[in-house]
Amino acid sequence: MSQPLHWVVPAPPPDTEFFAVYQATHEFYREAQHREALEEYYEWYEQTAAAHRREFEKMRGDVNIFGWFSRRDR
Repeated sequence: MSQPLHWVVPAPPPDTEFFAVYQATHEFYREAQHREALEEYYEWYEQTAAAHRREFEKMRGDVNIFGWFSRRDR
């Protein structure tokens, strides 16, 4: 290595505005993903609750077998 190292010049530090834009973009996408996941959960919960309500109404019409063994009159 015959050439001295003074030819190697360190790069200037990156602009801090780049990091601010990157962080804002990252936060935006994270928030968008969170809201989308939350919306999917709400849809699933509503569908599950509706199915449970239908099952409950169906069970109301069933014969109460447990009532046969209970000696209380209702």
